[in-house]
Amino acid sequence: MATEQLSPLDLAFWRIESSAHPMHLGALAVLRAAGPGAAERAAELLAARCAAVPGLRRRIHDVLLPVGAAAWSPDPDFDAARHVFLVRTGNATAHEAAGPLMARPLDRDLPPWEAHVLAGPEPDSFAVLFKFHHALADGLGALALAASLFDEGPAPRTPAAARPVPAQRDAGSALRRLPGVLAARVQDVGQALEIGAAVARSGLPLGVPGALVAGPDGSARAVAGLALGLDEVNLVRKAAGGTVNDVLIAMVAGALRRWLEERGDPAPRGPGPRALIPVSRRGRAGAGGGNRLSGYLLRLPLAERDPLLRLDRVRAAMDRNKDAGPARGAGAVALLADHVHPLGHRLGGPLVAQAARLLFDILVTSVPLPGLTFSLGGSTVREVYPLAPLARGQSLAVAVSTYKGTVHYGLVADAAAVPDLAALTGALRAELDALVREVS
Repeated sequence: MATEQLSPLDLAFWRIESSAHPMHLGALAVLRAAGPGAAERAAELLAARCAAVPGLRRRIHDVLLPVGAAAWSPDPDFDAARHVFLVRTGNATAHEAAGPLMARPLDRDLPPWEAHVLAGPEPDSFAVLFKFHHALADGLGALALAASLFDEGPAPRTPAAARPVPAQRDAGSALRRLPGVLAARVQDVGQALEIGAAVARSGLPLGVPGALVAGPDGSARAVAGLALGLDEVNLVRKAAGGTVNDVLIAMVAGALRRWLEERGDPAPRGPGPRALIPVSRRGRAGAGGGNRLSGYLLRLPLAERDPLLRLDRVRAAMDRNKDAGPARGAGAVALLADHVHPLGHRLGGPLVAQAARLLFDILVTSVPLPGLTFSLGGSTVREVYPLAPLARGQSLAVAVSTYKGTVHYGLVADAAAVPDLAALTGALRAELDALVREVS
């Protein structure tokens, strides 16, 4: 049976996972129920539809050659009942119920995804939590897979075919190709050295609040979400300049400062925590599986007191990152995965996972959503909160998306290190209010 090897970056995400730090993405969709029994119908529809999506029927297994590699292959015993679950949450909200579910690793012997239909206390609404392993898809790929399960969703892409075995070439042909191959290898090595030097220059953690540091063995998760009006964000953007994403990142910096002040923590000093901002390397139409990611790295200016000056500093840092491009700089560290042998990923995965705190301090990612209204069995999706995995030693990951004119922040935290996650969502709201006042 034909198989498809995991790309180096997909393999890296697969190898760095641990039971305390699962490497799956999440998306929490809140729906308006289309009558009694809507949650039950949604679970039935998801179970029926997932079997028709080829990308959701594949599992990951180790291969003999090359040593340390892994590959995709169809699961001959695929059973939707092992992936789609109806959960009665009692009096817990959807976000409260999502925390323990995000903490639980996916079964590595099965296709690495799950969908949990959360039937809560409100009769007119329910939620669906999707979990996709990062080896299966990045944010855009996960979106495409989830969208294919909704009513009239876009047709899922067929997984890429197994990599063909290259045809035999004669010795003369190989010699003629040698200069080009050597030039490409030299260019690859040069890029790797440049990224490695940029990582070294980014320095050790400086100005990182203790609240952003978690114990190495923390496995409990808390999830929170906040919906804000896109019109308010655009008002700030038009008055202050930059992009919507610049405003959303600056809001995270301001919210962290406010949150720390409310906790009574020491005033932020120094250059501030390093935020990793993932950047998609897909084309406009590219939605297939796997990861095509690079990233930018910037210091969140927590020590700056003025909201507009914080935004200006974030915008300037993002402009510098964009001028350099997503293939350069410390944030492009994901591209180094292409230069590591599969055996290196297998043996070095745990070490890389432990080194996350040396590379960045907080993940801030944006997942664009199409301008469509999603529904499931006639129940309309009202809110969509993206959820990012939490790296070892880090207490907080922030993801943001825009859906139907509303910005949705999804926060995942180490529950022990951040017991007051709801206060951080309140600080995000306060920061946007402050920016609106400054430009009005």
